[in-house]
Amino acid sequence: MTDRRTRPAPRPPAGTPATADLANRARASLTDAVRLARWAELHLGAGDGGRPAPAAGLSTADVERAAAELNLTHGQIRVGWDRSRLAGLIEVHGGHARPGWRLRAWDRDDTAVLRGWVALFDAWSLVHPAPADIAPAVVAEVVEAMPQLLSLLQLSAGPVTVPDLLDLLGQRVTELRDERCEVPYGACANGDANGDANGDGDRAATTAQAVLPAPGAPAQPVPLARLLRWALGGLAAVDAVTLGPAQATLTPLGSWAVWVKLEQICVAAQSPAGNIEQSAAAMLHGCARLTPGPARAEYRAWLAARPVGHAVGELLQAARGEDALTRGLAFEALRVVGAPAEPDVRAAVREPALRPYALLWLAEHDGVDPDEAQDVLTAEESTWLWVDTAAAIADHGEAELLARHLDSAVRTTVPRLLDEVRAVGHPRTVQVLVALAAAHPDPALAKAVRRAAFQVHTGGA
Repeated sequence: MTDRRTRPAPRPPAGTPATADLANRARASLTDAVRLARWAELHLGAGDGGRPAPAAGLSTADVERAAAELNLTHGQIRVGWDRSRLAGLIEVHGGHARPGWRLRAWDRDDTAVLRGWVALFDAWSLVHPAPADIAPAVVAEVVEAMPQLLSLLQLSAGPVTVPDLLDLLGQRVTELRDERCEVPYGACANGDANGDANGDGDRAATTAQAVLPAPGAPAQPVPLARLLRWALGGLAAVDAVTLGPAQATLTPLGSWAVWVKLEQICVAAQSPAGNIEQSAAAMLHGCARLTPGPARAEYRAWLAARPVGHAVGELLQAARGEDALTRGLAFEALRVVGAPAEPDVRAAVREPALRPYALLWLAEHDGVDPDEAQDVLTAEESTWLWVDTAAAIADHGEAELLARHLDSAVRTTVPRLLDEVRAVGHPRTVQVLVALAAAHPDPALAKAVRRAAFQVHTGGA
């Protein structure tokens, strides 16, 4: 598993503050979140096995108690709790929240601090939720378009006017819809001309009388100026931009974060195995013959070119296919993703074909040694995983490797192993047993495996 604690923070670009200064800015941005996380560790028993904090949020009584002791408002406590979770200061495990490793490293590890702030930056649309009356599909389009606006802000190295940002937002959403062959971006004479990036009076919005219809439906159009105000407000809430009359400027932290993202895209464009534009399944297939180091580099390049949520979903969808090797590689790629993949991986536990892989991923994510992670699986789950791995070897490996796989599983006797394999109900059981029988050099053992394959095939005992 990739160790998130030891990866170096990217170097800041020329002209930006040094790493230590950036880390101190990030600490200042998350001061209340850190105070609340430490309060929770001390008072909610998260560190000593006492009453844990619920994953859904603090209770009303805890909010009142924290507000009184930290001299914060109830609203600041709730916001601070959300920011603590999004920045990795608080982690959710098994329905309970507890302090994460990043909180313990906060005062001494600038890399941990910067990565925590970047996690918050990536979640700006959760920190500052969109108005409830805007269709989620429209919100998603604006979120997908924002990297281009952030790039413009970064390249401008100074304030960018709201008319320029509105123009780019409209163009980018139009491109996204054209790519999906959806309803086109339209113009309207009654755009929302009130309010600015600060909410105090947008002088520029009167020149940008554009609206954004909901994709694929004749819903009430949403003025682009309103959507832009919401997006800029979210970025300001995480201290990535500062807002002025009809203009926005990246903060030093925001400029650094955008530069890091651009650097990741450049790295992705130099994908060593050339899989950067492939689907998840095709990329994983292309990594099948790579050793672990180059494969991880390929995963990182592929992931850097995509929104993390979309990438995680695509990897899990690839894992649901019939190719067992792709399934295993998908979870290796998810190890590179790290914490952002946890909610989706936790949900995958409910899917029988993914459950053993997801349980191992979660155990390693929680800090269990990979050599001991197998202990989280039941005997049936371990057997299912053994058969699935054998299927991957049968499809993509060599006969000698398949024979070693059988030998590695024999803890007591071959008949007992075969009984367990027959009972587990893996859809590839027959094919795996036939391949094992053909690959193993021991005639007696091969005969027993072949007999087991026949019994599974015919439904016999």
